[in-house]
Amino acid sequence: MAVLAPRVVFVTRESEYEVLIARHATKAQARFFLETRDQSIAAVEAAHDRFHDVLAAARMAVPDDWRQVLVRRDDLNRVLFAPTDIICAVGQDGLIANVAKYLGGQQVLGINPDPASYDGILVRLDVDRLAKVLPACVAEDVRIEARTMVQARLDNGERLLALNEVFVGHRSHQSARYRIEAGEKSEVQSSSGLIVASGTGATGWGRSIADATDLQLDLHPEERSVGFWVREPFPSVTTGTNMRSGKLAGEGLSVISRMNDGGTIFADGIEQDFIEFGWGREVVLGPADQTLNLVLD
Repeated sequence: MAVLAPRVVFVTRESEYEVLIARHATKAQARFFLETRDQSIAAVEAAHDRFHDVLAAARMAVPDDWRQVLVRRDDLNRVLFAPTDIICAVGQDGLIANVAKYLGGQQVLGINPDPASYDGILVRLDVDRLAKVLPACVAEDVRIEARTMVQARLDNGERLLALNEVFVGHRSHQSARYRIEAGEKSEVQSSSGLIVASGTGATGWGRSIADATDLQLDLHPEERSVGFWVREPFPSVTTGTNMRSGKLAGEGLSVISRMNDGGTIFADGIEQDFIEFGWGREVVLGPADQTLNLVLD
């Protein structure tokens, strides 16, 4: 039986320049739109060119006898990833989060096309190193950072995965009512919603909530734990504010909706990809079994 050559799946998203052209039809129209706002298209086009130079260099680094495919972020939900695929995300850190929930343990490499503009917390690899790293991935001779992910499992079996965080609340961000339970503690709350974040997500949205409320949690990206934070809980005769944050390991956080309409659950800030969370529905949130296997070198 013939053995298939390794396959590299390049994941990208549209550049700002491509979005402008798609919206305004022509470069001239896009330039006019920006100039009316005292902006120049030159910088946007230069960033677009830099990105495609890096992407071209990355694709050239793949051995000639290997397979490769290019996937846009918006098409990820239609891709069937093979267990042996090597995923190469070229773009911002958020692109790693976008692809992570569709994977099942594959090795992931992140390439930063513009270190002057993007932090590169997850997209760390220099494109010049890719030609050496790819064969090392096949040989399993690379360092892997197994980053914990968050899982939300509903009472009907639906499941949502996130690399950073899962939000539970009202879709309009008005007051959300629900019952929360963790271990021996439970409470009915009215709040602006809550998030459950991994160690990766705790440096983003989770960190902003922790800093604003002084409710710090120590979470390492590879730790098999997640944290939760409640946003602006409101005390009343029927709602409490005692369970405002906490760390979850083996046990999950149970949330039962008391919202007649508007209840929602979404992952990694993608509000359009949501699960309805109406009255009486229950979701249990905690660390997922699978991890993001991020290649370090």
